[in-house]
Amino acid sequence: MYDNLIFLAFIINYKKYQFIIIKLIFLTFRNYLNMEKDLTLAMSRTWAEINLDSLEKNIKILKGILKNNAKFLGVCKANAYCHGLVRVARKLEECKADYIGVSCVEEAIKLRKNGITMPILCFGQSDPELTNLICKYDITQTVEDSENGKLISEKAIKLKKKIRIHVKIDTGMGRIGFYWPEAGYFKIDEKKERAKVILELCQLPGIEAEGIFTHFADTDNEEYTHSQIRKFKEALEYLSNIGIKFKIAHASASVGILKYPEAHFNMGRFGLILYGYVSTEIGNKDSNLNLIPVMTIKSRISAVRKLSEGLTVSYDCTHKLKRDSIIAVIPIGYADGFPRCLSDKANIKIHDKKFPILGRVCMDMIMADVTDAKIEVKAGDTAVIFDEELFIEDAQKASTIIHEIISQLLPRVTRIYIDKGKMTL
Repeated sequence: MYDNLIFLAFIINYKKYQFIIIKLIFLTFRNYLNMEKDLTLAMSRTWAEINLDSLEKNIKILKGILKNNAKFLGVCKANAYCHGLVRVARKLEECKADYIGVSCVEEAIKLRKNGITMPILCFGQSDPELTNLICKYDITQTVEDSENGKLISEKAIKLKKKIRIHVKIDTGMGRIGFYWPEAGYFKIDEKKERAKVILELCQLPGIEAEGIFTHFADTDNEEYTHSQIRKFKEALEYLSNIGIKFKIAHASASVGILKYPEAHFNMGRFGLILYGYVSTEIGNKDSNLNLIPVMTIKSRISAVRKLSEGLTVSYDCTHKLKRDSIIAVIPIGYADGFPRCLSDKANIKIHDKKFPILGRVCMDMIMADVTDAKIEVKAGDTAVIFDEELFIEDAQKASTIIHEIISQLLPRVTRIYIDKGKMTL
């Protein structure tokens, strides 16, 4: 590229164009050198590699699952499950997803300020005082009760604006939403009254009721999930009978999309599965989707030490060496998001081999026993802290789910992105 620009500078006769091209060469070269320095710094301690090429492949696979031309919503809440809100959203927009889902107005505003133009749905119910921001940044807002809807309507009227909303129906999650009861729980007349309340919300001035949705509580429990599907369909029927027809209805997220095709309606919400994991407990075991986990967390070994039998490792002296050992000190700790509950439980990988963590996880460091390494482990070598296998194993050892392990990654860990095969910050 630089050779071509220099060649153009020589063949163009006008000095002003020569100056512009030479300046462009200088700026490009300077930016390239700065990027190299920044990457070197970012990879000097602990970093997360986010493979956007893998994300793109996952999006294409998941689009093929949806039935009836349903829309595709990519969930980007919690900093896109700590993968990086803006970069993930840009990839979703590039891949022509239909909607982005976030948890709060702040996340939506960040996306708008970074050039994201596609529709954004805020899942959380927002303070009506934020109505001006919801209007300004063109955010679609979840409404789960009449009081909140009325306050938003009043604010929107004063602003002479209309706010798009998605009505939340609680079919059994017990969290937020207009509760829709089990068949036989309420009398038919009372269900009609519930539908009328939602009708009144949807008819409020300043409100455009674009969508309606629910959330499954336990997709492994087929009986319970089917009861939720029935209730949601019943709510849609009641509302249709009194004149409310929504453009978008959605119920399924990730595993629910895979297991319950009848619940796709006309939009599917893709959360953890978007980032490469079918199951929050066992990952991609027994799956034929060929999804690719998007994140790998790595760290640069800072020291390798030889310690004698009988010495203790880390705080509280909880781990006493039973043999002469070689210990690798790795600069990642609970201030980076490595769970302290994995003390003396987790493994890391060096040279593609697993090694156990010894003693307490510190704020900034962990120690691993590399005594049995077949290849010499040295300061400066790369340790893999989490990959597909380790995310699953460590979630199980911590008695939690992959969601939690992934979403604990803190800002101090630099995200490095791989896009079109190139590594950038």
